[in-house]
Amino acid sequence: MRSPIFIALDTTDVEKAKRIAGQVRNHVGGIKLGLEFFCANGPDGVQAMADLDLPLFLDLKLHDIPNTVAKAVHALRPLEPAVLTVHAAGGRAMMEDAKAAAPSRTKVVAVTVLTSLDEEDLGALGMQADAKAQVERLTTLAREAGLDGVVCSGHEVAAAKELWPEGFFVVPGVRLETEPHVLGDQKRVVSPREALDNGASILVVGRPITQARDPDEIARAIEATL
Repeated sequence: MRSPIFIALDTTDVEKAKRIAGQVRNHVGGIKLGLEFFCANGPDGVQAMADLDLPLFLDLKLHDIPNTVAKAVHALRPLEPAVLTVHAAGGRAMMEDAKAAAPSRTKVVAVTVLTSLDEEDLGALGMQADAKAQVERLTTLAREAGLDGVVCSGHEVAAAKELWPEGFFVVPGVRLETEPHVLGDQKRVVSPREALDNGASILVVGRPITQARDPDEIARAIEATL
């Protein structure tokens, strides 16, 4: 069984991404590539990472009108990502069209509330509900739209799983308890063990591994907690 850890390779440098992935490949279950990587390297860069023979999570957080998102997802079909993200805030029709356009083996998951946001941020955006209530609302919408799961923080994943027992849950903002200072712009974080116990299907870990002196050592340390 593969590790539930997906390493987030947020870099514009393909060779750097390949080097880190090569160092940790025996202790992670897949690779997450986000906007920074994709904007710099495009589909060719994704294909280069696919040569490492690890599942690819393409985290583009697509959010536009349904027709535009559907066409974007269709354009990504040749890459056959294992996981692809869209924003739940795009609405049910957008999510339905995204799922319909995706390859059959691609899990399309909806981003609910970014882990960089807290209650104050949500209030500034005009959202009256707290993070948990907003995640629950968007999880229900994603399920009704026929998606495979959602992205949410480890604080809300238990509530999301209760609403959707068979769902696929991606939890970012994962940090080792021994490294609480490695937060960056993340606000709602949990430990790997806590995220998994709360119902996560996969854990996304980036900077704690990629910025470490020895990425493999940290990847092994995280895996050991699981």
